[in-house]
Order: sequence, then structure tokens, then C-alpha cells
Amino acid sequence: MCGIVGYIGPREAYPIIIEGLKRLEYRGYDSAGIALFDGNDLKVSKTKGKVADLEERSDKEITKNGSVGIGHTRWATHGVPNDVNSHPHISNSGDLVIIHNGIIENYESLKKELISRGYTFKSDTDTEVLINLIEDVKKQEKVKLGKAVQIALNQVIGAYAIAVFDKNKPEEVVIARLGSPLAVGIGEDEFFIASDASPFLEYTKDAIYLEDEEMAIIRFHKGIKIRKIKDDSLVDPYIQKLQINLEQIEKGGFDHFMLKEIHEQPKAITDTYRGRLLRKEAIIKMAGVEDNMKKFLNADRIIIVACGTSWHAGLVAEYIFEDLARVPVEVEYASEFRYRNPVITEKDVLIAISQSGETADTLAAIKLAKSKGAFVFGVCNVVGSSIARETDAGAYTHAGPEIGVASTKAFTTQITVLTLMALRLARAKGTISSSDFRHHLLELEMIPKKVEESLKSDAHIQAISDIYKDASNFLYLGRGYNFPVALEGALKLKEISYIHAEGYPAAEMKHGPIALIDENMPIVVIATKKGHYEKVVSNIQEIKSRKGKIIGIVTEGDVQVKELADHVIEVPETLESLTPLLTTIPLQLLSYHIAVMLGKNVDQPRNLAKSVTVE
Repeated sequence: MCGIVGYIGPREAYPIIIEGLKRLEYRGYDSAGIALFDGNDLKVSKTKGKVADLEERSDKEITKNGSVGIGHTRWATHGVPNDVNSHPHISNSGDLVIIHNGIIENYESLKKELISRGYTFKSDTDTEVLINLIEDVKKQEKVKLGKAVQIALNQVIGAYAIAVFDKNKPEEVVIARLGSPLAVGIGEDEFFIASDASPFLEYTKDAIYLEDEEMAIIRFHKGIKIRKIKDDSLVDPYIQKLQINLEQIEKGGFDHFMLKEIHEQPKAITDTYRGRLLRKEAIIKMAGVEDNMKKFLNADRIIIVACGTSWHAGLVAEYIFEDLARVPVEVEYASEFRYRNPVITEKDVLIAISQSGETADTLAAIKLAKSKGAFVFGVCNVVGSSIARETDAGAYTHAGPEIGVASTKAFTTQITVLTLMALRLARAKGTISSSDFRHHLLELEMIPKKVEESLKSDAHIQAISDIYKDASNFLYLGRGYNFPVALEGALKLKEISYIHAEGYPAAEMKHGPIALIDENMPIVVIATKKGHYEKVVSNIQEIKSRKGKIIGIVTEGDVQVKELADHVIEVPETLESLTPLLTTIPLQLLSYHIAVMLGKNVDQPRNLAKSVTVE
């Protein structure tokens, strides 16, 4: 995943693009670059490193004049992160310049063909191949840039979001997308281009989101024209009013976006169930579920597909749907599901979960399921995202922008939506009594306040983090609903601190992981009083007898685990099915504080990007 920013209009383009790149740096941060047309020539500056490094380099290398330009922050796919492989890339003639998010899978064969035509290449990227392919088409076919882009893209295999312009015709920028998001902000006689809306929120709330296999020609003073890449047919642009504001994507006084987003979870969970959970009326209102209730009621099974943290949310949902609604559930990694020829029928419901709504493997799984006739329901956070458009129906999480690469509020809001769905389906099937249903609604409504209570343990968790920050391995254990939380806790620690960690069902400890336990091994055990408490206590005793260091996540007032554990972190009591919404909070804070103490870049961990929009 990479970040794309562009501008064409009456303003100076440089400050708009640089600030936009800073807001998109969560999408890629191993290199950055910018290209401007200053009225006479193309000015390009690019470098390995952060956007701040690009600013410093630009001060020395280029004049910053010009009202048209494009910028890029990179997450490397083809070619190591270095100055040469950074975007933008320029064609052999020096006339055309491009930025690109995605992967051109057949770039090697295209490159060989272009080399045979006399083209040379400076970088190892697929992107430089693409810009020279566009130039070759433009030259051979004697067509304008827009047509050359269209012809070239019909020759490539892969995924892309691109922005291209010709220094000889700088009043025009051509953009296109397939599998990678691209938005256009519409101002007064000006246009903003970006991977998401955050770079242009302060300038306009009007946006167009390109669909897959669409391209647009944006002309200063003349407007925007959208066409289908395959058949050249015109598309009527649909302008959306953006609902987010600038304050939502700033740190708001917190040291890191991750910490801000951890503390936003009470509000995010409330926003997710607001208007859906009507406790006094004992009703759950979800249009996407209500309008398709027959599909859910007649389903032989539910298949959940997701990746990473969203997959962990899906595992929690498996427990909830099977427990409450008594429907069989299978949870699949989207990346495996799409490649193993799965058995899918018209009586299956597939739930696809993704924070960004742009995860490439999840999108591919959706298309596969739809081709087999399954009903596909999406759970995502980003309005207008590809998954929101590709699915038959769905529900937004309303978590607000999540900038930190390590998902936090995405996890808890996804569980909230999936819990609402399971409760609504259980009520329709009659697998939950009226009193239990009301009790669940009451407890779910109280979760935000209980998350606030859990966040008050921050200082205590920070002290524990200081003790174990130098550990080389962690083990996370949980049972039932909290086994997926153990997986998620281990993932968070790995992602941002680079400490090796594994999550296991507590009962599986004796089947291998127990061999790792010694006086140097911290073991985080989720041991709330709900569920299989006595069995977890037995597991803790086994750890204690082997001198393992125990960090217990316990229910407020717990006595038994407190006597055994080296440290305990308390969370409020709630229903067993809702405990993941509370037990995950201390694990998020533990990973955050350890990473900060180790001097890691919490919001932008190495080698990771916020959303994996390429395979």
C-alpha cells in the first residue's frame, strides 16, 4: 500500500501535496517523492525515508512553484526502498511522470518488450515499466495521454491506482484505478487527488471515488471526465459529501495516533451501536440485516473471511453466532480462502470484514463467493470503500479514521457490529429468550463506560511494561471467547515492538508451548470469571510451577488469580460474550507502552502498511 496525492488548480501545489503526504504516511513510509510543473519544466525530488526527509531534500533540490503536481509515499513491493526506486517515475523522454499504488504482475514481460524497443530503466520497479509503456503507446498510436493510458492499462495484469501527467500539457492529469482506492476532491475550479480523503478535507467535502476499471481525465478550467478503461464508455460522476472532519485525523494531544485511537474506543463503540441498539424498545435495527433476513435465516452456514486483526474479530464472531444464533460458522483467512477452491453454495452467507474496505485478498474472496451465488455481507469502516460497493449488503463500524497501523478501535467496533448481527439473528430464529436478549442489550450498552474504566489502568500497565520490555518472547493464553483476544494481543506486541509473541488456547499449552516456559518467559493469561475460569486457574498453576512470569487479565475483585500471578490487570465484569471488548484494552496498552519504551515507531512499524491493497 502506498499513498497518492495530487493537485491541479490555482493554488501553489507543493504545500498541499506535502501536507497530504504527511496525512497519508500511515499508508507507506519507506520513501517519498514529489513532481511539480513550475511553468517551464518538470521538477522532481524523491528520497528514501519519511516525508520529513523529502521536505529537507526538496528545499535543496527544487523550486516549489507550480499549480500542478503529484506526490507519493511508498510501501515497497518491487525494488528495495532507495532514492532510485522512489516515486514519481519519469518516462525515457522526460515528458511523462507517474505515481502508482499497486503491483503490475506482468511487468517483466512488458519490460523485455520495451527494452527491445530501445527503452532503458533506472529503477527495479514495475512502475517505471508502466510509465514507459504509456509513453510507447502514446508514440506508436499517436494518441493523447488519456487514450494512451487507457490502451496501456488494457495490456497490464495486476492492481493499480495511478496519477500521470505530461509536462507538455500540464493543465491535465490522468488518473485510474483497479484494486487500489483513489478519490478526487472537487473544489471551485480545482481538483485534489488522493488515496483517501484526508489530504483534502480542509479544502472541500465534495469527493468522487473512482470504481474499479475506471479512469478520469482532470482538466484545469474544464472539469473531470470519467470513462471505463475497458470499453471507453462515459460514466456519470457521483459526488459524495464527506462526513469526517480535519480534527478526526489529528492526534488531539496524544503522543501517537495509536494511543489516541485506544482512548477513542468508548466513543467509537457508542457510535457503532448508536441508532442500532434500542434498549428501551428491546430492538436492534440494522437495515442491511433486516432487508436480507431471509438470506440469514435460510443459510446453511456463515463463512467469515478476513485478514489480520479483522480475522481475530471474525473468530470472536464465530463464538457469538454459534452460541446465540445456533448457526454453523467457519472463519477463513481471505488469503487462503481465495486459492483453495472452497465449497460455496447459494445457501451460504459470507461475511467479509475489513477496516479499510480495500484489503485485496478479502475483495478477491468476495468476488469468488459472489460468483458461486453466495450472499455477501460486508463489515467495514470506510464509507464508499471497495468492499462497501462490492458486497450485496453490509454495515459500517463508524469507528472514525484509524491512522495507526496497528488496529485497535477497528477490532472492538467490528466485534460490536458482529454482536449486534448475531443478537438480531438469534431473536429472529428464537434461539435467545426475551429476557436474555434484553440483558445482552443492557450489557452491550454499558460497554463504553466499562472500557473507560479499563483505560484507567494505563499507569499500572505502563509500570508492568517497564518490567518486561526487554523480554525476547511472550506467550498469550485465553479460552473460549478470549482465545481470539490472546491471538490479537500477541499480534499487537509483534507488530509494534518486534518482540516475538504467540497466542494459544490455554488448554493447548500442554501440547507444546509449555516447553518454552521458564523464569524469563512472561505469560499473559486472560482469566476472567466468566467461562472456563477454574480450568484457566489450573493452567496458571502449571505455569507457576515452572517459574513463568504471569500477567493476569482478571475480573474486578478477583482473589484466586491475584494470589498466583506476578501481576494482575483488572477489567469490569460483563457477559462472557462481551468480555473480548474489555480484555483487549489492557493488551493494546501493554503493547503500546513496551514499544514506546523500546523506542519503536508505534504508528508506523517497519515493513507494515495500514491496508494491504496488493497481494
